[in-house]
Order: sequence, then structure tokens, then C-alpha cells
Amino acid sequence: MMQATKMIEQRSPQWQRLDQYCAQLETNSSAKKLGARNRVEFASLYRSACADLALADAYQLPADTVRYLHHLVGRAHNQLYRVDTAIDSGWRDRIFKTTPRILFRDPYVRLAAAVFWLPFLAAMFLSSAYSPVPEFAEQAAGREQLLSMEVMHSEPFADRGRADGFMAGFYLKHNTTIGLQCFAWGLVFGVLGIFVTLSNAVQLGSVFGHMTTVENNDLFFEFVTAHGPFELTAIVLAAGAGMKMGFALVDSRGLRRVDSLMLSARDALPILATSVALFVGAAFIEGFISPSTLPYEVKAMVGMLSTLGLLWYFVVLGFTQQEDAAKPAPAVPASTSPFDT
Repeated sequence: MMQATKMIEQRSPQWQRLDQYCAQLETNSSAKKLGARNRVEFASLYRSACADLALADAYQLPADTVRYLHHLVGRAHNQLYRVDTAIDSGWRDRIFKTTPRILFRDPYVRLAAAVFWLPFLAAMFLSSAYSPVPEFAEQAAGREQLLSMEVMHSEPFADRGRADGFMAGFYLKHNTTIGLQCFAWGLVFGVLGIFVTLSNAVQLGSVFGHMTTVENNDLFFEFVTAHGPFELTAIVLAAGAGMKMGFALVDSRGLRRVDSLMLSARDALPILATSVALFVGAAFIEGFISPSTLPYEVKAMVGMLSTLGLLWYFVVLGFTQQEDAAKPAPAVPASTSPFDT
């Protein structure tokens, strides 16, 4: 009996530690992402508890102790496998939790959005039929580009040939060229990224505004409606990722410039990855849906769903995850060990 009592006294701290891990994992979902060191300790405590349970049965320890160990080993077994599942599905958290939160609160994404959308809308107005500056579109985008857009969108979709994967590849290359320009120039201390993003915004806005004044303007807007939300948002995100890294060279926060750049590159990676995903999505829509003979209502529905999807991902998920991150983690409940005094 003395040996049993001594064993309980020696092993109870480890059991309580395992109990705390189980309680933490059961009450706080964010705690499932254990660090490597805690994961190793958790597995070691679980194996030790299994051995203690076998000894408890062999030495016929008190029934309360055996019952507690049975319960503890069962809880630990369930949480151990649940942790493995959480590790395997960590990409879901990165896509639907971490990335939206980064996109929602990142100041450089907001800066890029302001630098792009405000000049875009202003240029679109100044190039429209209501413009107080009639020559603005030609000065901003160039007469050749405007004529090229007019010719490109002068024929009905049925006369343009079928949409296929080749065109999707072409649009992917074309669209990403603009995004890469905004990203790459942003690396030059951020300032050139602002200038290039502003320049692209004015040119694109001028084209959109000018096309409202031509005879077949409905063909142009029917073409851009479906893929526009993904494509323009991808440009903004690429610009924001470049500015984030570029300005890290200006404000290194006391670090070496190369260390500051590497740190910002890690933070900019989710932004750039989202931009790439949107460019790919826009290219496939532009290759298969935008030039097709589908009714305009279908294309408008694709554009509307794309816009709603972006708002849900960036704003709803981003704001929700930001609020969750600000909440303190719930305290770990006290151990339910029968050995507490």
C-alpha cells in the first residue's frame, strides 16, 4: 500500500500536466496548433499515462485512481489524434483564417487600394461623355490603345471565334504582366510601386471611361463584367505586396535592411498568393466565359458572385478573424484529478 501511495505522489504531477493539455485542447480550438516541443511532451505524457494505467491495474490501486487514469488516457488518445488532424488541415486555417485577417488589416493593401481605385474612378469619369476635359482619355491612355480597344470590341461575340484554353493562357500572361509590374516596382522602396500602380489605374480607368462614349460600348462592358472583379482586385493585391516589401527597406524597424526585407516577404506572401489565385481565376473566366455567347445575365451573375465572394473573403472573414484574434484565450480549467487536495 505504501508503494501505491508513493507511486501516486510521484506520478500525479505528470497526470495533472496531461490533464491540463487535454482541457486546453478541449476548450480552446486555437490551442490545437501545439508547438513542436509541447507536441512531443504531450505524446510522452500520454505514453507514460498508458504505462501507469497498466501498473495501476496490476497493483490494484484504488478504484478512483484507476477510473481517473482510464478517463485521462481516453481523453489524451482522442486529442492526440485530433491534433494530428489539425496539423494535416492547417492549410484550411491559413486560407480561411490567417490570410483574410492579413488582407483585411494590412496597411499596404489599403494603400494600394486607395492608390488604384481613386485614380481609376476619377480617370473613368474624366474620360466619359460627361468629362470637362474632352482630350483626357487620349492623353492618359494614348490614341492607339483606345482605337485598338474600339476595334477589339466592335464585333458581336458570335463572330470572334470560340473561346478556348489558348486564350485563357494568353489572358493569364497579359493580366499577370500588369500585376508583376506593380509588384516589382513596389520593391524599389515602395515609391515606384505607388507611381506604377497610379499609372496603370489612370490608363485602365481612361479606357473604361472612353468605351462609354463609343457606339458598341455594350459589347465592351459585356466582355469585362464577368472577369473584372477578380482581375482588378488581383492588381491591387500585387501592388500592395510589392509596396509592403519596398517600404520595409525604408523603415527597417531597427533591423538590418535584408532582415527587414525577409520579414516583410514572409508577411507579403499570403497577399501575393491571393493575387496569383485571382489572376488565374480571372484568366479562365476571361478565356471561357467573357467572350462566349452566353446571355449577358449569366456573365453579370458571374461578376456579381465574384464580387460578393471577394467581399465575403476580405471583409466578412477578415473582420471576423480579426475580432477572434483580439479576444483573450479562455483560461485553462483546473485539473479534475482526484489527487487534488
